[in-house]
Amino acid sequence: MEHDLSPAALAELRRPRPYPAVSVLTPTHRGRRFNSQDAVRLRTMVAEAKRRLEADPAVSRDRRADVSRQLDRALAEVDPTHTEDGLAIFAAPGEHQVWSLARGVPERVAISDTFLTRNLVSAHTAERPFWVLSVSADRVSLWSGGVDRVAEERTGGFPLIREGRAFDPERQERVGDQPSSFRDEDTRRFLRDADAAMAALLRRHPRPLYVTGEPAALSVLRETGTVTKDAVQIPRGGLAHGTPEAVWQAVRPVLEDEARKGTQDVARSLESARGRREFAAGVDELWQSAREGRVRLLAVEENYRITVRDAGDHLIIAEDGDLDAREDIVDEIVEQCLETGAEVRFVPDGMLADADGMAAVLRY
Repeated sequence: MEHDLSPAALAELRRPRPYPAVSVLTPTHRGRRFNSQDAVRLRTMVAEAKRRLEADPAVSRDRRADVSRQLDRALAEVDPTHTEDGLAIFAAPGEHQVWSLARGVPERVAISDTFLTRNLVSAHTAERPFWVLSVSADRVSLWSGGVDRVAEERTGGFPLIREGRAFDPERQERVGDQPSSFRDEDTRRFLRDADAAMAALLRRHPRPLYVTGEPAALSVLRETGTVTKDAVQIPRGGLAHGTPEAVWQAVRPVLEDEARKGTQDVARSLESARGRREFAAGVDELWQSAREGRVRLLAVEENYRITVRDAGDHLIIAEDGDLDAREDIVDEIVEQCLETGAEVRFVPDGMLADADGMAAVLRY
């Protein structure tokens, strides 16, 4: 299953496909909480997709069989131990993908000549993914982080391991066995290589970066490389050989502090916009503004959801399951804002109670 929505991956997902391109969305539960009801719901949604393919006169028999096989292969790839809050299955002639989402999605089957990506984009934006680079003199580890966890990432050449070192210099420094080895030329070269590998990864998969390590290691990395220039440095050693939980506990206070400051900044921006009459709220007004490209900053409560349906030129509140109901209108607005260059920030539930859960600062 896929998790990392890089710009290149999103561009690939959005390109037109030979008809039919099938998107199947379903809510799930995280990890071991993935239960029999999730499995039944997922199989039911895949069966619904096949039924709609069967009933579609624009789909030839060969393509119907091809896409049905792709759906079956995607279903077989779902890993219950790594599910999050939603699942997206994409299938088209000759291909399929399975994406795990850290944000809930409505049950939906869509058949078109493109995949339905807006829920994926919204989930990725809400998760605020980041990288953690943990450096030592003999190992550099990479961690992929999300809302409430980190996991070791084995990509881009990571972890980098310095061969021929029969000791742990960080451990020896802590117990006083030897002076710092971070000034030796071999170590500096090793850290330069790590910096270059991280810089290449950031070009392909840009995210905020946090760097952990002994102060001496961070100092050498600053002197010899470039990635620390825009990174947040956390002077804590031992994490290059550490566990995901240890890394998470090291970065969590920094993330929480940044989140508090970010929320305060959003609140000030919204309040200032009210005074300049550049403030918008309400799903109908925000949908109109998003389509016109007028939104500069969109603020959305973490778990805000609303179901609407079209009523001519406006949206009106609807019940889940109503005919023509749009259960993912919040995700549509998020993606539309991102498409037009707006900043999208997810804030704690209740912060935007006076704006019904979603508000914006307008460009004009």
